[in-house]
Amino acid sequence: MCRNIKTLFNFDPPATEEEIRGASIQFVRKLSGFNKPSKANEAAFNHAVEEVAAVARNLLGSLVTTGKPRDREVEAARARARAAERFGGAVN
Repeated sequence: MCRNIKTLFNFDPPATEEEIRGASIQFVRKLSGFNKPSKANEAAFNHAVEEVAAVARNLLGSLVTTGKPRDREVEAARARARAAERFGGAVN
């Protein structure tokens, strides 16, 4: 599951709320072992996602770098090329 969490720092444009929340959901899924929590655990799961997202936003806002921001399109193309090489054939 955590292999789906992408680096969110130092991109142009910056990470969106949707990306931060998606990474937070993946992190909480991995920690809890739940892909989708039961009704009994749903509130705790959702609360954890919100807390992780808040911490992630704070972290991303606090980090500094002297490097140029990476271009999302270039990085996506590199990822597609790696996947094509790894798995063979064209990957969208």
